[in-house]
Amino acid sequence: MSRTRLFGSLCALVFLMNFARVVFAPLVGEFIGEFGIGEGTAGLIVTLAWLGSAAPRIPAGWALTRVSRRFVILGSGAVLTLGALGVALAPGVPTLMVAAFAIGCASGVYFVAANPFIAELFPGRVGRVMGVHGMASQLAAVAAAPVVTVALWYDWRAAFYGLAAVAAAGTLVFVALASRTDLPDAGSRDTDFAGAARGEWKLILAGVVLMGLTSFVWQGLFNFYELYMVDKGLPQTTARNLLTVIFAAGVPAFLVSGDLADRLPHVPYLLGIVSTFVVGVVFVVLASGIVPVVAASVVVGFAIHMLFPAGDTYLLASLPDESRASAYAVFSAGMMSAQAAGSWVVGEAIEAGAAYDSVFLALAGGLAVLVVAYALLDRAGRVPGGAAGAEPTT
Repeated sequence: MSRTRLFGSLCALVFLMNFARVVFAPLVGEFIGEFGIGEGTAGLIVTLAWLGSAAPRIPAGWALTRVSRRFVILGSGAVLTLGALGVALAPGVPTLMVAAFAIGCASGVYFVAANPFIAELFPGRVGRVMGVHGMASQLAAVAAAPVVTVALWYDWRAAFYGLAAVAAAGTLVFVALASRTDLPDAGSRDTDFAGAARGEWKLILAGVVLMGLTSFVWQGLFNFYELYMVDKGLPQTTARNLLTVIFAAGVPAFLVSGDLADRLPHVPYLLGIVSTFVVGVVFVVLASGIVPVVAASVVVGFAIHMLFPAGDTYLLASLPDESRASAYAVFSAGMMSAQAAGSWVVGEAIEAGAAYDSVFLALAGGLAVLVVAYALLDRAGRVPGGAAGAEPTT
């Protein structure tokens, strides 16, 4: 069986995994109305989905030193199915929080297992395949707001019933294809989880700080984007569909960034992406009127989604076979933990009376300082994979 077909099944699974995470954003207003909660609690529900995505990554990385990649991916599909059913059936906020956390756990386990697996399936073109895989993930983000809009004609829970059914089917297809494919053994020497983390800690830390803090700002922005646009005076339907604009801008960004990540120096390229994202956030704050807001949203969406394949390529291409999955799991857990609280922090700030504009400008300013610090460290040769050389760390 062709590895390309197996890769296709992984693209289908990543679509479902990301849909399950991002679909909470356009539902924040519904949660507030149906369950009688404030912005802070609604933000916490979203944060739990992303904390769930962070929580199992280190255990999943350890599991990959003991069992096969495909077995872990199978487990992630099963958890996604159960988590989606939990959201659909949730009678109140506590159950909804638990189910959201479970959905996050499924995605966290999936990404820790699937990303190194894909890099090993196609070792000569890591950036490109990560870009295609990321594009499949991004298509789910584009679909989230329209799916919610359609589901709201009936009941928002219908989206999660459908997700559960498709996740079960997609997992079974992956298992069937994996059993008939000649799989790589590149990760067979990755058996020392703690040793891999110790040996690659500088590279892991560099990735966690840069990507985690940038994603923290992104989490706070996109999960409250609809409410922020309403606060700017846009109609609610238009505000919701602006999420689609942001996510649609990310579809070509994954492909473009994946190719560039194979060709450009990793750290300068990442810093250029983060700088563009900062400029985009400032443009969103300053924009007024539908055309400027849409233009600023496109800049933000394109820039932030260039970051993800670039960051994954930075880590996966720099790590050796004997530590790739383990070290990537530690990076992934740290990065997701750093970003997960973004929506909760923004929600609490807004509920406490802060203005959206002030919150997002402050976050953009913090990222600008981070970019300058990394640029100076890179110039001094202190960032792994940067000015000192892009060879794998040891």
